[in-house]
Formats: sequence, structure tokens, C-alpha cells
Amino acid sequence: MAKDYYETLGVKRDASEKELKQAYRKLAKKHHPDKNPNDPTAEARFKEINEAYEVLSDKEKREKYDRFGSAYEQYGGMPGGGNGGGRVYTNVDVGDMGDIFETIFGNVGGFGRSGGRTTRTQRQPGGFGSYGDDMGGFATAGRDIEQPVSISLREAYSGTTRLITKGDRTVRVNIPAGAAAGTRVRLAGEGEPGYGGGAPGDLYLIVQVEPDSQFERQGDDLSTDVKLDMITAMLGGGVEVPTLGRPVRLKVPPGTQSGRKFRITGKGMPRLRNPNEYGDLYARVLISVPENLTDEQRRLVEQLRDSFNR
Repeated sequence: MAKDYYETLGVKRDASEKELKQAYRKLAKKHHPDKNPNDPTAEARFKEINEAYEVLSDKEKREKYDRFGSAYEQYGGMPGGGNGGGRVYTNVDVGDMGDIFETIFGNVGGFGRSGGRTTRTQRQPGGFGSYGDDMGGFATAGRDIEQPVSISLREAYSGTTRLITKGDRTVRVNIPAGAAAGTRVRLAGEGEPGYGGGAPGDLYLIVQVEPDSQFERQGDDLSTDVKLDMITAMLGGGVEVPTLGRPVRLKVPPGTQSGRKFRITGKGMPRLRNPNEYGDLYARVLISVPENLTDEQRRLVEQLRDSFNR
């Protein structure tokens, strides 16, 4: 039975070049063998689509096909005519087949561009060359993969590691000090495998930092609350402030009010791009009041209160 190339691409006989290209892109993407590994008919269908487009996208070949129909082959118009019947994608304009393959498969490594034309490279073992000489060989890089990984704020402060399972392998991943929510840690070559001998993609771990019960993070700065007894707040003195490293001693002036913030330089988070530098820590003072007083303490506090009212 004679092949109807227009029917193969699902277009009318007066279809424009743009309509032909759109139809081809859609069908080639849908029926590509590598995207249909469980469909034994995909390869044959893909070849038919390429054959139809190769003829109809060429003005001279299309005119002969429209004129002679099923007798077209006798006039040397079939793809690869005079070349043993094998189709090769040489001498195809870059703006045509090259752009189509790039649209469908991304950055295809096996189609080189030379002198404004798409040229076929040597076939890659196990790649598209396995479909025959008419397909040509080209390699496609594997896709990147993103995977979330959760760490604590203290792990983000000091840096940490995670074990990632890849098939039968276990990969140890270093998460650097200073990592924040959204930090991407790249594992080169651990993404999806490529096609036709193409390079594998990368795996990106997307860091998520869990909330901390004691510290709040704003960029590279931290903030925390510090309880201060009312006597020290009135008279001034020292109070211990926790950090993600060693605690530090903060000196507060007399008359310190509840809610006042003190900046402690260099006690925040390490900077991701320069872990030898740190942000700041902001300590907010919350004045604490004793709940249970002895009789003597109550008498003294009352005297103090009365002295303020004189």
C-alpha cells in the first residue's frame, strides 16, 4: 500500500512549512523510541514520521511527491534515493532538523553544526545508531535531579554529612557550614543516565533547615532571648548568653529595660562563601521577676517601692 505522508503527519495537503514542522515536532517527541521503551512499534512509527517529514519539508521532493504520488520512488525522490535506500540527516538546514532535535531532546551532543548545516556525528555505542544507519548517531545528556535534604540549624552552623543511596552504592555528601534553606549541593554525574553514550545528569540536594527552639536565623545573623533578673537590670551587671558555639558573657548597663537588644559581633552563622567570617548574634533581654518571695524579701521590696514614691 502506498504511503500517504500527509496522513502520517496528520496534516492537510496544503499544509504550510510551519504546520509541517509543528506536526513533526509533536509526533517525533511522542513516538521517539527512547521515550517508549516498552512499545515495540515506536521505532517503526518514528522512522515513518521522519521519512514523511524529510520529503514534505523539501520543496523539490514535495512537488514530485504531490505530482507522482505512489510512483514518486521511480523518479529518485525517495529519501536516500540512489544511496541504497538508507536515510541520512546530512545537508539539513540548522533552522530545520537541528532546531527540532534540540527542542525535543535538549542540548543534543551528537549533531554538530558546520557551515550552517546539521552534520551527523559517528554513532555512539548503544545510542541511536542501534536503530540503523538511517537514524544517525547522537548523544543526549541525562537530566538533572533535585532531592530535598533536611538538616538542623546546629548542623548548618558546623557543617554536616549525609549518606545518599544510589542503586547499590552509598554516596557520602558534605553539606558545608553556613548552608541555608535553598542551598544547592551538587553531585556531579549522579543524575539520570544519558542517551546514546551522553553524559549523565547531576544530582542537586536542596537544603532545608529545621527551625530551632533557641535561635532564630535571619540570613547570617541569629537572634535569641536572654532572661535577666530585675536586680541586675536595675543595677547593671553580667549575664551569660548562649551561642551555637561557646556561651559568652554580656555586660548590661544599669536601667536595662525588658526587650532591649544587644548585638554580639561575630557570633552568628558562618558565611557560606567564606566560612571564616560570621554574622552577628542579637540577644534580646527579657526581665524575669521572682514568683515566690520570703517575708524578708517582700519587706525589702516594699521598702524599695515606697522609696520611689517619696
